[in-house]
Amino acid sequence: AVIQFKDEFDETHGGFGTAPKFPPAMGLSLLLRSHRRSGDAHTLTMVTKTLDMMAAGGIYDHIGGGFARYSTDARWLVPHFEKMLYDNALLTRVYVEAYQVTKTPRYRDVATDVLNYICREMTGPEGGFYSSTDADSEGVEGKFFVWTPTQVQEVLRNEEDSRRLCALYDITKSGNWEHTSIPNRLQPIEDVARQLQLTPDELLNTASRVKPLLYEARRQRVPPGLDDKIITSWNGMMLSAMAEAARVFGDVRYLRQATQTADYLLQHHARPDGRLFRTSRAGRAHLDAYLEDYAYLAEGLVDL
Repeated sequence: AVIQFKDEFDETHGGFGTAPKFPPAMGLSLLLRSHRRSGDAHTLTMVTKTLDMMAAGGIYDHIGGGFARYSTDARWLVPHFEKMLYDNALLTRVYVEAYQVTKTPRYRDVATDVLNYICREMTGPEGGFYSSTDADSEGVEGKFFVWTPTQVQEVLRNEEDSRRLCALYDITKSGNWEHTSIPNRLQPIEDVARQLQLTPDELLNTASRVKPLLYEARRQRVPPGLDDKIITSWNGMMLSAMAEAARVFGDVRYLRQATQTADYLLQHHARPDGRLFRTSRAGRAHLDAYLEDYAYLAEGLVDL
């Protein structure tokens, strides 16, 4: 399997094969384990290059957190904007694992950003995690996620802050997708900072300060449709991701959320005879569970 990954690895953009590119979370996890056993440097490079490029690309939501389902291009720039719970669970887990191996702060930041998005936007009132959000809003794919420099300026009302943010996230008048811009950081931050005559830290500090304003402004848009089904297996995956993040980062918030979700699943998805339901909505469970539901829920509970 490792040899096949090496044969298909995209040395320039990370990932494997050609467009469309799906986030290869389970493959990256396998490669990390292979690297731990063998110490092979190129095996680790395949992982870090892919994680770096995905986190820099438009497949990653730089304003609100979370990964889209796949990239339509080789550079990870233009996503299919649908977000799936299982993708974000598996990707969070591999970013946590990569942080354990490399101690790269960016991997910790991405993992916590995704989990914060899940807790904030994809969690029901009783604790279960929702399944997905659509790619389109108001009948237009990606409309919720894209920006123009004028829109940024209208929100920030500060020319210098707008200039910095647009440069960092590639938000331009000409756009990078259908005359609008998908925020991304594919250009190295050192190059962007140099062009602005700033240090990378100054640029990142500006982004940290003003991004919440863009997030709040974006919340006023018509959002993509939400699939509020709570699926046992996908929730089990997220239980594992949150439990692992809580252990590695020492953040009890994720442990509390995972515990609440586990309680929901055991209350609503577990039957007295030990069998499980596959899914629920608003606390009403139905459909017989599949093998993956048993496997991933069991794994999540063990990880807790």
